Amino acid sequence: MGDEKAHWLALSRVGGIGAVRFRTLLDAFGSIEAAWHATPEELRGCGIGPSAASALIEGREKIDPSGELTRVTSAGYEALTWLDEGYPDRLREIAQPPPVLYADGRIEARDRWAVAVVGTRKPSAYGVSVARDLGRILAENSVVVISGLARGIDSAAHRAALASGGRTIAVLGNGLAMIYPPENHRLADAVIERGALLTEFPMGVGPAAENFPRRNRILAALSLGVVVVEAGRQSGAL
Repeated sequence: MGDEKAHWLALSRVGGIGAVRFRTLLDAFGSIEAAWHATPEELRGCGIGPSAASALIEGREKIDPSGELTRVTSAGYEALTWLDEGYPDRLREIAQPPPVLYADGRIEARDRWAVAVVGTRKPSAYGVSVARDLGRILAENSVVVISGLARGIDSAAHRAALASGGRTIAVLGNGLAMIYPPENHRLADAVIERGALLTEFPMGVGPAAENFPRRNRILAALSLGVVVVEAGRQSGAL
């Protein structure tokens, strides 16, 4: 599985190859490693489209699969693909599950019993109070608190869960090599100790506006329910 996983990581770095095209390649070639080494003619005829085929052909000239796997493992991270037993079952059920999920920390069976608590980065005092109460009550009842490590409501929920001895998971809109916002480094370390940081974005990918709606679908999929504590009309939380 080592070589196969390395090729999943490499393919995840090729632009324009998402869940749908991963599935097409897997069905067409039987493995991602075989797809990675397919001829240009085979790739153009497998159903992923000419632009994606060209991106893959160009990408494999620049990306070293074994190097990608080494970068992840040497940093102490775990990479889970659809083929791994530890890949969250609930995440498999969404329309476009991420082909690769990167984790810093531990994913456990009890994480199926989870509720997301999210909201604005600029909350009122009342919003912070509610987020703290929710994080505490959920943690005291052995419910995992999931949020996005953002400023405001997210941070309050994570901290309350940790202060109550609970477990919490943060789903990021960037790669694991970067903590965003930077002032949450200590909070991220505490989350790793008592849960996990999760992301679909490869190492080195920084936060960008378009990443967060994608992040939110994972956050919601991992949760039995999502509580939006406080959010403006244009908020990504809504």
